[in-house]
Amino acid sequence: MDCDFTHSPTLIPEFISYTSQYDVVVGSRYMKEGSLRDWNLLRRTLTRTGHFLTTRLLRMPHDATGAFRVYRIDKIPSGLFSLVHSIGYSFLFESLYILNLNGFSIKELPIDLPSRTYGHSKMRMRDAYHSLMLLAYLWLRALFDSQALLYAEPFQGEADLPQSDMRRDWDEYWSAKSNAGNLVYDLIATVYRRAIIKPSLTHFITRHFPARSRLLHAGCGSGQVDVDIAGRVSISGLDISAPALRIYRRSNPKAEQLIHGSIFDIPVPDESFDGVYNLGVMEHFTEAEIHSILKEFHRVVRPGGKIVLFWPPAFGLTVRVLAAVHWFANKVLSKSLKLHPDEITHVRSKRQVRTYLCDTGFQLVDYYFGVRDAFTQAVVVGLKPQRAAAASASETAAPVRAAQY
Repeated sequence: MDCDFTHSPTLIPEFISYTSQYDVVVGSRYMKEGSLRDWNLLRRTLTRTGHFLTTRLLRMPHDATGAFRVYRIDKIPSGLFSLVHSIGYSFLFESLYILNLNGFSIKELPIDLPSRTYGHSKMRMRDAYHSLMLLAYLWLRALFDSQALLYAEPFQGEADLPQSDMRRDWDEYWSAKSNAGNLVYDLIATVYRRAIIKPSLTHFITRHFPARSRLLHAGCGSGQVDVDIAGRVSISGLDISAPALRIYRRSNPKAEQLIHGSIFDIPVPDESFDGVYNLGVMEHFTEAEIHSILKEFHRVVRPGGKIVLFWPPAFGLTVRVLAAVHWFANKVLSKSLKLHPDEITHVRSKRQVRTYLCDTGFQLVDYYFGVRDAFTQAVVVGLKPQRAAAASASETAAPVRAAQY
């Protein structure tokens, strides 16, 4: 509650009396005629504008910007608030929206709100601007990816992995973001994954794997791209970040299993999967690390199985656009902006990826770069040969490679 004497302490017992039936009790300024009669025109206008926007954009009928409320924090899991980005005034409507979206019960009680008898508003124009931007973000997020706003219980299969810069970077990336720039990037990335990458992934997985294949999504992230293929193949998600696996489970509750582990040391037996795929992972590693990763993929894929890698080329559209954004923000605006972990090794040519595959026991069977994903990814498909074929090929591998490279 506000402590400027606009919220009457005499109402506290009534608020508390409803907490046995409801998870949140909210004081509403719009249930009684004339409840804002003592307010000046500017304050009434700002408050009513906020109420209009939250009810229209978020489809939430409650008084979402008022601060007189009770939360039953013994009934609301604390992890739910990790979905709330705000640390300022916008926390009021964002937290209520998340609670409402996740099915928690909300009770409104009518209140009068007289003018202040002590103090003054500390809200600045910057706070109002931030609230407006967050409101737009929530509306767009619900429109394109409402699953991201739903709560999932903490991932229980977290392994005791060694701490590393890579793990810290990815945990930070997949955890809730409070920076406005990161929120915008996250929203754009969501639309990009769902509208461009997901159809492309569906095409290549359908093309190279029969129905009911057992696949490992190595570096699964949020799993937004897996939604369409999840009903056709059996997917296990692997990621070094436990927050990513938590998001993945929310997006793909029917995943065969979730594995908290490193792609350098996948905790499964040899030849466990018919195939392995990932998207936007390989570029974050050095060439030596890429060889180690591909050897591990070779170990867990059965003979005759395949790997599918969505790997951005140096000349790809997203690489160029993100490079320009980082340059402008950091050099021109003097910001310290880092939208994603470092990208070290981009695809430079088909020959380059063929060499990587040959060196680790795979054959390049498909390579695509084109309009299907708006020239953003090189799609690399490698085959792990059957044992007889692999033994025969090893006898002539040296002269073939000498001739080809």
